[in-house]
Amino acid sequence: MSARNETPHVILQTLGQKKCNGSWDASTENLSMDQVKQVAEKQKDRLTGATLYARSREVMGTCVAMRVKVEGMEPKAALIAMKEGRFDEHFE
Repeated sequence: MSARNETPHVILQTLGQKKCNGSWDASTENLSMDQVKQVAEKQKDRLTGATLYARSREVMGTCVAMRVKVEGMEPKAALIAMKEGRFDEHFE
């Protein structure tokens, strides 16, 4: 199995980066919700979520480990915001 098909690699391709920074303080990488959805759709067969919403949450979970922000927020905060409905317009 090639690492090029794994979600972290697809996120890096979307960002146009070769690797991500290892700390939140120096982190400059940021994905928009549209980019998160794009990665989730591209990885549809590899992610376990039944809906685009669930797969997008999985991608955002990967962003936590990679130190990549989502919509300018740390992914954990973005996941909470998503649960509260702040990104619902992207999933209608």
